[in-house]
Amino acid sequence: MNLLENFREGWRSIRSNSLRSVLTAMIIAIGITSLVGILTAIDGIQGSVESSFAGLGANSFDIRGPQMYRRRRSGQSERQVRSIEFREAATYKERFGRQAIISLSSDVTGAAQVKYGSKKTNPNITVRGGDENYLTIKGYKLATGRDITTNDLLYSTGVAIVGNELAKTLFGTTAPVGKVLSVLGQQIQVIGVLESKGSMSGGGDDRILLLPLETAKRLAGPARTLTFDITTSVPNVTSMDEVVEEARGVMRLVRQDRIGQPDTFKIERADAVLAEMDEITGYLRVGGFGIGFITLLGASIALMNIMLVSVTERTREIGIRKSLGATPQRIREQFLIEAIVICLMGGVGGLVLGIGIGNLLSGLITQGGGGFIVPWLWMALGILVCVTVGILSGVYPAIRASKLDPIEALRYE
Repeated sequence: MNLLENFREGWRSIRSNSLRSVLTAMIIAIGITSLVGILTAIDGIQGSVESSFAGLGANSFDIRGPQMYRRRRSGQSERQVRSIEFREAATYKERFGRQAIISLSSDVTGAAQVKYGSKKTNPNITVRGGDENYLTIKGYKLATGRDITTNDLLYSTGVAIVGNELAKTLFGTTAPVGKVLSVLGQQIQVIGVLESKGSMSGGGDDRILLLPLETAKRLAGPARTLTFDITTSVPNVTSMDEVVEEARGVMRLVRQDRIGQPDTFKIERADAVLAEMDEITGYLRVGGFGIGFITLLGASIALMNIMLVSVTERTREIGIRKSLGATPQRIREQFLIEAIVICLMGGVGGLVLGIGIGNLLSGLITQGGGGFIVPWLWMALGILVCVTVGILSGVYPAIRASKLDPIEALRYE
């Protein structure tokens, strides 16, 4: 009995017990689906994040004061510092703007309700002020209308650019440009609509109302103290570290920070944030692989049990093969081949399901921002895992079958 005959006999055995083989393959498929699906979803989410940061570029960084919504990072609360005033942000832009593109912005509120006629939104709209460079430097694109101009800033005009979701909520299929809406008790005319950007936090970038910076200051009024964020983008820079330190020095002079005292502001580099996201997705991959491995472990135990049952059922068949000259090696090969083929059947089905489910989850989380991912690495890993599971699950039943005494096997009823 040669290897080719073992393949044929293994396939014949699988077909003769098709229901059992299919159910076993489905167990393997579920394990591979969980493994490949989770890893594919993580790759899709990471692709969406990288795409979002691509608009900012690797040569940009933010200078921030205290944030409206404070949160802990690495178990430590943020240090309390005084707000960056408009005068300080404008002075920094004037001094450092000759060698970089700089945008100033400020959040007025993150829980505004916007009205248009009888329609109104939930109180979850972010009202933000920005300058003429804000859309470009932050990677936003206009779907229709125009950008904020220097005249809008100079004359504090009552105009706004609205996010895609906000426009659909208030205007539906009606063209938003030129319409007048109400926010925080003020009448604002829509001059532009942003393209849908999506967000891992639930579409926050599509629920934005962007005002000229001077208009945002007027809308906030004297009762609300605003802190201004500064985004700096330096094209074709060779040493980002030197530029960041130079900007830090300028900002310390503007803020009048004393020598030896820590900064009263925070600098966040776009590439540093992206590196942090890569680290987080790395942890997610380890967790996803662990979940998939546990599922596959249960599938391998089920497969081993099925193969042991198969050995018991085919005891007389094994005795006949041995009496006709089949060696223990050929008997082991036959049962190993059966186990591997069943695993590969389940593995191929699991790969198809895993890629589909993973991309579906990624699309739902990123709102279509991740694109369709074909994870060739995880597909190769899935096939390797299938073969490994087949070998490990089939080796013990195969050895047990090869050690059966042919005479006793022929007597088995």
